[in-house]
Amino acid sequence: MKRNGIEEQYVIDDFTSKDTWRIFRIISEFVEGFEMLAKIPPAVAIFGSARVLPDSVAYQKAEAIAALIARNGYSVITGGGPGVMEAANKGATEAGAVSVGLNIELPLEQKPNIYANKLLNFRYFFVRKVMFVKYSVAFVILPGGFGTLDELFEAITLIQTRKIKPFPVILVGREYWKGLLDWVGDTLLREKMVAVEDLNILKTVDTPEEVLDWVQNSKVGNGAHSATPS
Repeated sequence: MKRNGIEEQYVIDDFTSKDTWRIFRIISEFVEGFEMLAKIPPAVAIFGSARVLPDSVAYQKAEAIAALIARNGYSVITGGGPGVMEAANKGATEAGAVSVGLNIELPLEQKPNIYANKLLNFRYFFVRKVMFVKYSVAFVILPGGFGTLDELFEAITLIQTRKIKPFPVILVGREYWKGLLDWVGDTLLREKMVAVEDLNILKTVDTPEEVLDWVQNSKVGNGAHSATPS
């Protein structure tokens, strides 16, 4: 595909020409991630929009949530970019905790934020997703777009299909998520696309204290051992 006269190669296209050699890059990303993240305290992954600014409610709430979680002995993992990710890394770092950024290389280049005190860069989304699931004891989902929804439904699917042990998937902002949850509860449930118990996977909250309560009340231990995809 050409854009502005420049040939672009998508990540998936790599496999058409250099399939075998590409495997070594994938393995190296797994190894680097495992070696770093296996050493951190139990971590909470925080997701949300890269587009929010420091004066926004979402940014400030993410920072407060991360700081509270950090002060209670948890590491914080984010996608390493701007917006909610930056806020969460900032809150964790300023609280003196391990603050991890799992940055993804994008065509428009996502620049890592300056607050992650441990940073990993990934080319492949699927490797990065394994790191989030494997080393997290909870997912905290703040307002966001397609990328945030992708991480949300990935976690729900893995829990629903029992590929991982259940852990809290916490939606922050009841008003923001209301439309989505209404549709899931009305349409999906009515059409029998999901079961009633599937809806219990999601927790909705508004405050940092509620997030911490769900995290602390979870029976999931260090995600490195208890939330590993089978």
